Amino acid sequence: MPPLGLGTFRLKEQTVVDAVKSGLSLGYRHIDTAQIYDNEAEVGQAIAESGVPRAELFVTTKIWTESLAGDRLVPSLRESLAKLRLDAVDLTLIHWPSPGGAVPLKETLEALLDAQRQGLTRAIGLSNFTVAQMREAIELVGVAALATNQVERHPFLQNRAVVDFARAQGLHLTAYMPLAYGKVMAEPVLLDIAGKHGATPARVALAWQLQQGLAVIPSSTRPANQASNLQALSLRLDDADMARIATLDRGERLANPDFAPAWD
Repeated sequence: MPPLGLGTFRLKEQTVVDAVKSGLSLGYRHIDTAQIYDNEAEVGQAIAESGVPRAELFVTTKIWTESLAGDRLVPSLRESLAKLRLDAVDLTLIHWPSPGGAVPLKETLEALLDAQRQGLTRAIGLSNFTVAQMREAIELVGVAALATNQVERHPFLQNRAVVDFARAQGLHLTAYMPLAYGKVMAEPVLLDIAGKHGATPARVALAWQLQQGLAVIPSSTRPANQASNLQALSLRLDDADMARIATLDRGERLANPDFAPAWD
């Protein structure tokens, strides 16, 4: 998985087509979408029109809660692939744990593994899983079977219990909303660090996560911002910078629907 990808949450219609085409032209090779985003067809259009060889791309989609049952997951993934115009995605995630445990995790993971065996997805993983839920998934299929757990994480929600557990287990993490809907741009500490490095606060926030071994999938529609974000790959923060950013955690969760699990 390329460590820096392009998120497409809340991007619709021609906006997402243009954003993905722009990102691909700038060098992004990791594209993240989901069934519930209702933009898989547009993402597929952008990929097809970009001219970038499929072998160079890493495409992720996520199974929505209504399709987590064993008899529904594979058909829903086939529908996603048709929209994306792909024979397979590189990664398929459980978007949210089944609300109220309505579908046993074992059933969903077995269906994901079946999709992988059928060649519909190259890897499988989790999203929005708590420590207890990660532990259950690892007990069911082994940590090696799980490519990542995609969770909300940014300087204002550092999710330390999840990060520490995943790191101890050897489970990779991907940070969504890494720019906190743009709130990082007004944070004085990040502005100060950005000035020190001749960077932007967004680039600093992304570099902070990358240096900790997480992947990041910021969403951006502006080519200039997309290009700037890519430069986070070459930005190195020093220990003092990292320590200052660590003080910004205030448990500010932005994605918290009524069906969310009991967060750590």
